[in-house]
Amino acid sequence: MTLKYYQDNAQTFFDGTVNVDMSSLYEAFTRHLAPGARVLDAGCGSGRDAKAFQEMGYQVEAFDASSAMVELAREHTGLPVKVMSFADVDRKEEFDGIWCCASLLHVPAVELPGVMRRLADALKPGGVWYVSFKYGDGEREVDGRRFTDMDEVRLQGTLKALAFINIESVWKTRDKRPGREEVWLNGVLQKK
Repeated sequence: MTLKYYQDNAQTFFDGTVNVDMSSLYEAFTRHLAPGARVLDAGCGSGRDAKAFQEMGYQVEAFDASSAMVELAREHTGLPVKVMSFADVDRKEEFDGIWCCASLLHVPAVELPGVMRRLADALKPGGVWYVSFKYGDGEREVDGRRFTDMDEVRLQGTLKALAFINIESVWKTRDKRPGREEVWLNGVLQKK
């Protein structure tokens, strides 16, 4: 369902997101990274963030489940963006940072703890992980996309099984796209 939406609307989604200024969110993430750190952009969409991190001097890998989005992201970033899903992540302690901007929100709540464990396993000890979700505490479908919304309490509950992941900071922001009023929950997590 959600994958079909991105396959069918890849160019429209790309056009609506690729030029959004995310610098304030980048700063909250990158201040924890050493120069040249390895970063995974998990569910990279347009490739906007992967490109920004690459331009900052980080070693970037990126993936998305939508092959149509991956083609656009490859073209935009010049990176070898992979077609894969969160379920395909099987790396062990390889990344200094993982960036999940508006991507984990498409994972059904029942699958989220397992997906988050896979990502946490890919993070090096001391590594940092950015996550964002639309603010709330339910699941819904909107225009062919599935959303798992998250508030502070739900995020803590979802991470409960990952005792080695600390919540460094959590804050709310307004959607950065013009004309959008959604509230987002942002979190920076750190692996012990």
